[in-house]
Amino acid sequence: MLELQKLRSYKEDIINKLKKRGIDAQSSIEGILADDERRRSVQQQLDQTLAESNNLAKQIGQLMKQGQKEEAEKIKRKTAELKESSKRLSEDLATSQDKIADALLNIPNAPHNDVPSGTNEEDNIVLEEFGEIPELYSKAVPHWELISRYDIVDFELGNKVTGAGFPFYKGKGARLQRALLNFFLDEASEAGYLEVQPPVVINKDSGQATGQLPDKEGQMYDLAGTDYFLIPTAEVPITNMYRGEIIEEKKLPIKNTAYSPCFRREAGSWGSHVRGLNRLHQFDKVELVRIEKPENSYEALEEMGKHVGSLLEKLELPYRILLLCGGDLGFTSAKTYDFEVFSTAQKKWLEVSSVSNFETYQSNRLKLRYKDSTKKSQLLHTLNGSALAFPRILAAILENNQTEEGIRIPKVLHKYAGFEMIN
Repeated sequence: MLELQKLRSYKEDIINKLKKRGIDAQSSIEGILADDERRRSVQQQLDQTLAESNNLAKQIGQLMKQGQKEEAEKIKRKTAELKESSKRLSEDLATSQDKIADALLNIPNAPHNDVPSGTNEEDNIVLEEFGEIPELYSKAVPHWELISRYDIVDFELGNKVTGAGFPFYKGKGARLQRALLNFFLDEASEAGYLEVQPPVVINKDSGQATGQLPDKEGQMYDLAGTDYFLIPTAEVPITNMYRGEIIEEKKLPIKNTAYSPCFRREAGSWGSHVRGLNRLHQFDKVELVRIEKPENSYEALEEMGKHVGSLLEKLELPYRILLLCGGDLGFTSAKTYDFEVFSTAQKKWLEVSSVSNFETYQSNRLKLRYKDSTKKSQLLHTLNGSALAFPRILAAILENNQTEEGIRIPKVLHKYAGFEMIN
């Protein structure tokens, strides 16, 4: 949620930054600021009314001690009027605050200065490419044919038990999932991230605090009859561990990692871009979450990006890094790098990670602060990144390493998987 104080001080700058997303927020922001002016006026009236009421209450006590009962009764009637007035002003104040908060919830984060303008993924900037795209043997096929051939992922069984987009992993497919899980977590631990195991169900407050709610795209699964939701990413419960906290400066930065299943409705469509493992309703992911002092957060973003890149290099996968344009940014992000691996059999790039800096957008909702050396309370910056999402990594491993003898497993996974080939 954008900070109200910054909207007052940097209104034009924020409006211009939001134009990078293709959003004209001028009327919305001016409406919020006008409502805030009215709110502050009501607050001032309420403060004055309460102060006057307190002064009169003291006078009543003195008059009663002096035996001036009649004069005290007159003042009591005045205090009763002030009490009614303060009650009405308090209700007006609460209404104004709710109106402003609701309006702020529906405005996305202002993009960082580095973020280019654009409307969709075609306007993203490719920053770098790494690794060589392998040459496959003549009979190479996409991963959805490989998983059927080697019976390692079963979509029909998942459809029977649950529905489309909820596959079963079997045999070496299941073991390879477990290998990825342990590899990613071990690498995160070595990089200084504290492993946690979060719940996969969150409440409404948690979803709102990290920006998943209000859920404008209908991506989250809500549990009927409750205020609970299945998590779309471990980012949500991990970040909410610190909701409402004032962090001691000496404890910063905070670096957490977690494995979790993730649940997303995903807009239904047809074609190769959603076929097989390319898009699922339930998938596994290892997440990185960082909480940083504002002056350190963009250095932390670059460090997170290097960590993701190192994982892809160890998995021997060709990849590229994209800087997302304003129109392709997530609702809460100020700056995002996407990592894509090249799936040779599909002849296309597949997104496998997003690494984002939310600046104070989430921490403002979370009320997540620290006290600096002057003991002044300040909002922290939050960041997160996938390290990594399993399905498309698995798809690329299967497709890029297929041979006539079977599928070669990257060396770094041998000790985790307990095998070197799927055949």
